[in-house]
Amino acid sequence: MENVKKGILVVSFGTSHGDTRVKTIEAIEKDIENVYTDRSIYRAWTSNILINKLKCRDGYHVDTVKEALERMKKDGITHVVVQPTHVINGMENDRMKDDVLPYMETFASVAFGTPLLTGKQDCADVRKVLTEEFREIPEDTAVIFLGHGTAHKANAVYAALDRQLKDMGRTNFYMRTIEADTPFEPLQMEILEKGYRRVILAPFMIVAGEHAKHDMVGRKDSWKSRLEEIGCRVECVFKGLGEYEGIRRIFLDHIKEAETVCEGYEV
Repeated sequence: MENVKKGILVVSFGTSHGDTRVKTIEAIEKDIENVYTDRSIYRAWTSNILINKLKCRDGYHVDTVKEALERMKKDGITHVVVQPTHVINGMENDRMKDDVLPYMETFASVAFGTPLLTGKQDCADVRKVLTEEFREIPEDTAVIFLGHGTAHKANAVYAALDRQLKDMGRTNFYMRTIEADTPFEPLQMEILEKGYRRVILAPFMIVAGEHAKHDMVGRKDSWKSRLEEIGCRVECVFKGLGEYEGIRRIFLDHIKEAETVCEGYEV
């Protein structure tokens, strides 16, 4: 097909922490660039607060979704795949789609890749990554994965993943969220009842940024502090999901799936 110019727009929530940005968001983008060498890769963030913060603090510019699409239009991109790095299909993903919809007629075709946890296979793939990464953790140690959480109905996927981990025998693995979750006390009681004296906290977020450094660890009412209050020895893993190669592969799979419905792409 003549005059076809392919582009992939990678959309993330964003982070104000440069250390984790390089190891997570930029690592995902780099993997996509390495695999899709004949595409132009673009970046956008959905958090205007973070975009403005980096611009004012660091002079570092990141496009909004609309700005990135305008840039793609100007560059002559004809066929677009929009791939979010969001964990779930929640409010941020909905807002991203709302920003893209006015541009559906601007390009010859636009297709959406899906967030990390969208289908059953995604959950299975993520479980495999987590169990492999933490395979050496003994049964007398609890591992608590902390997601962001949302009031959106998609938040139910965290509870589903928690059940699935336990169904496969990882009874010491817990999936919880910082926001829109059940109270901390029931988990606290279970930790005490099962006699876990050692607990590992790990962010279940693409980046290990503000929430990991403050809500998980830094503040007086952080998860680490509250667990230490009941006598647990707490170890924290500052590793965002974007650092796991297996997680990045899932996003690559989602782009491939999106391509099949994007006219002008060869798969």
